[in-house]
Amino acid sequence: MITRFSRRALPAAVAAALLAGCTSSAGSGDAASGTTSPAATPATTTAPPTPTTTPTPTPKPTGAADPALKPFYGQQIAWTPCADDPATDKVDESAVQCGKLKVPLDYTNPAGDTLEVAVVRNPAAKQDQRVGSLLVNPGGPGGSGVGMVKRNPKQFDGPLHDRFDTIGFDPRGVGLTTPVNCLDDGARDEWVTTDTPGDAHGKVLADACQAKFGKVLPFIGTRNTARDMDVLRAALGDQKLNYFGLSYGTYLGSLYAEEFPDRVGRLVLDGAVDPSVPLAQHNIAQYAAFEHSLEAFAANCATKSSCPLGKDPGAAAGKLADFLDGLKEKPLTTASGRKLTANAAWTAMIDGLYGDEQGWESLRNDVGWAMVRGKGDYLLARADDSNHRDKDGHYSVSADAYTAIHCADGGTGVPVGDDLKAAYAELAAKAPLLTRHEPSFALFDPDCRSWPFRSAEKPHPIASKSDATIVVVGSTGDAATPYASAEKLAAQLGKAVLLTREGEGHTGYGWSKCIRTSVDAFLTDGTVPAAGTRCASDPAG
Repeated sequence: MITRFSRRALPAAVAAALLAGCTSSAGSGDAASGTTSPAATPATTTAPPTPTTTPTPTPKPTGAADPALKPFYGQQIAWTPCADDPATDKVDESAVQCGKLKVPLDYTNPAGDTLEVAVVRNPAAKQDQRVGSLLVNPGGPGGSGVGMVKRNPKQFDGPLHDRFDTIGFDPRGVGLTTPVNCLDDGARDEWVTTDTPGDAHGKVLADACQAKFGKVLPFIGTRNTARDMDVLRAALGDQKLNYFGLSYGTYLGSLYAEEFPDRVGRLVLDGAVDPSVPLAQHNIAQYAAFEHSLEAFAANCATKSSCPLGKDPGAAAGKLADFLDGLKEKPLTTASGRKLTANAAWTAMIDGLYGDEQGWESLRNDVGWAMVRGKGDYLLARADDSNHRDKDGHYSVSADAYTAIHCADGGTGVPVGDDLKAAYAELAAKAPLLTRHEPSFALFDPDCRSWPFRSAEKPHPIASKSDATIVVVGSTGDAATPYASAEKLAAQLGKAVLLTREGEGHTGYGWSKCIRTSVDAFLTDGTVPAAGTRCASDPAG
């Protein structure tokens, strides 16, 4: 995301070029499909329970100017070689340096409890040409910046690695930074694949998280992570923040620009989220974009001899949706004995739509194995990847950060009564195939109705007073963060320049040499792309 931003790390095809972040409607049990008419949509018309609100007003004075925060801003990170992970035999993690950053749990009470933010550094290859540090965030919320840098240190090879110390960090609740992980593996297997969530689906997770992490949940939100980034900037010795955020990372970067306008260096926000839109409306817009991508994939499939969807491009998407929805009554059993449910299959399908046309052949083959051969193993593997489940059945420790951060940031304004009916009707009109199976999965993604803790954060246009130019990257065929969101964010940020990629797929940097060249030049030399610049996607192959 993450209104809904990105919940996962990049699709594998993009990760080869850049491990970026993604917003999705899959994962965490949030896929959609089925056949429910608008009149039969869920009838939740009562207001959700009122959560505990934990205001986090901006301290005055802010940042390093606050005497109570000076010890945090003045710290130095003790860097040591990261431990090599024997499971990644092609990567030597010890070439990257690991460290910890101490920050207040509650910025309104700096003398209280603290937490440690996990940080990694890949030093600049050409120290004599070093610009400074470049913080990166892969999206989510829930994506690990530590994993992004440590597991693929060569992804920034070229101008960025030459001239920047690449810095990855795990935001609050993520990875190695006080991870929020609330359900055991068995319970999560059921939670992410069920086709019949019921009214208590979201409450199951909310109750488990409150029981385990009630002390930290009020302080998980993105604005506190933006404050952590400013402490990290100072600890790294940088006067200004240079930052590259993808998907949900664009929201994190936007809040930083709003909170610390005088500390904005060179910011690139790729796969942009519009922070002014409430969660439900963002979900509707996102599902509408995924519906368009589904139709494009199915129509393309119909032109191939091996397509399981027939030869009629106009009917192909409907045929695919009918099959996926039908798994609710007749799930496929896989070689492992686990079942491919409709929910899991839709999760896999949407996961595949994060990529561009180059990944459609693999997705088409996986669909064919399920539709023609009755084998759901490949689609289930996609769903597992989307849900951060490994081959041994263990889930990532960041599995619940998506919900915890989203709900802290803006899980308010849950539609009820007539507003809820109108939202379901709009969802059915704009994404009829993706959402008919279980529309509540789409509208309440994540489900914040029962979440016990929220910050005072609300969706709002970013009001940054920074004089620095910020580069916003949008892709015309991006279903996870629709292009219109990039246009709106660029307009909110004042001096921002919008850089456009033509083509399918989530984010732009990993899909286009033209985008990479422009972004690299801006970050390394401050060269601002010309207004109105549009880039083609890389050719297939």
